Amino acid sequence: MAVQIILIGIALLFFTLMLLIPLFLVFIKAFEQGAMVYFAAISEPMALEAIKLTFITMAIVVPINTIFGLVAAWSIAKFKFKGKSFLITIIDLPFAISPVVSGLIFVLLFSTTHGIFAPLLNEWGISIIFTRAAIILVTLFGTLPFVAREIIPLMEAQGTTEEEAALTLGASGFKTFCLITFPNIKWALLYGVMLTAARAAGEFGAVSVVSGHIRGLTNTIPLHVEILYNEYQFSASFAVATLLTGIAFINIIIKNISDWKIKQQKI
Repeated sequence: MAVQIILIGIALLFFTLMLLIPLFLVFIKAFEQGAMVYFAAISEPMALEAIKLTFITMAIVVPINTIFGLVAAWSIAKFKFKGKSFLITIIDLPFAISPVVSGLIFVLLFSTTHGIFAPLLNEWGISIIFTRAAIILVTLFGTLPFVAREIIPLMEAQGTTEEEAALTLGASGFKTFCLITFPNIKWALLYGVMLTAARAAGEFGAVSVVSGHIRGLTNTIPLHVEILYNEYQFSASFAVATLLTGIAFINIIIKNISDWKIKQQKI
């Protein structure tokens, strides 16, 4: 009993020191100079452009990787085929590669001066690096695993019995997915979508490499926070950072709801 109390106490202490207190201090610093300064920081034109670009990136990346995650998870969990292990490895690749390295990979591919596709890009007059397109591409790469990795274990645990019974009774594949598969994975899928959205909003390393840090054009919220901090505008940088913190809090709430709903399904 004593060992249990000590271990729980250590875990709670670590959680408090490393997570709760830093998050609390972010909001204290953000409102250090008052609410007027806070709202001025998040509503000035460059901040609004960074917020706009971040949400545009999320709006493009999240649906694409949600569809990819569903297709990949369905293929891996429901079918046996050659190359299955390779597909799982590809899905996990963004976890293994540093975000900065992934950004450099896209520079090596799409740079108009030394990229592999430079001759084609120059011939067609297309620029990708240091544009919003590059930000979307690296964010797609960085957020690729989250939906698939959340629902693959659940789909594998559920097996294929219910789907096979539905198909035997004459249901189409789409109807089987909508009426049987989706209800069983919807909460895990929701959490995977939220993880994707949170990572898309907070992606820094890869975006920093390919964006060019052009204010009003290629700065996302994390890059704007960095610029404000480097310019010693500490209150403003923490004010903008609270937007990302808010996304994190929403993510935690949805995770707890998803975990509870999944447990309810198993009862």
